[in-house]
Amino acid sequence: MAKYYYFAFSDCNDLDREEEYNDWYANTHIPDMLETPGMIRATRWESADSEDKTVRKYLALYEFETDDLEDFNQKVAVVGKSTMDRGRFSDLPIFDPGNVPRIYKQIMPAKEADTDKQKEWLERM
Repeated sequence: MAKYYYFAFSDCNDLDREEEYNDWYANTHIPDMLETPGMIRATRWESADSEDKTVRKYLALYEFETDDLEDFNQKVAVVGKSTMDRGRFSDLPIFDPGNVPRIYKQIMPAKEADTDKQKEWLERM
């Protein structure tokens, strides 16, 4: 099966409720979305940039595998709609518009850093 990553950049639309937003995202939304067949894992990230003007402060990174991306996307839509129907979706997230790419297919296996070469660089600095 092909491996993919789904990048979901987001912000909270009410800074006074950001703690509630992060709790909902980590403890409700991600577990709900991980019910989608093919999902492997998810992590959340916060921007490390110190810019006050940062757009999309948060990233949820989902890893999944599928041989049929269209079918997988349909399953994500069903699971997503189910969360709304069950009243488990929040009014707090702001996501990127639909024309922003979110799904990326792995085209190269991971490569590990050569720590010996890193040490050589540190010694030269």
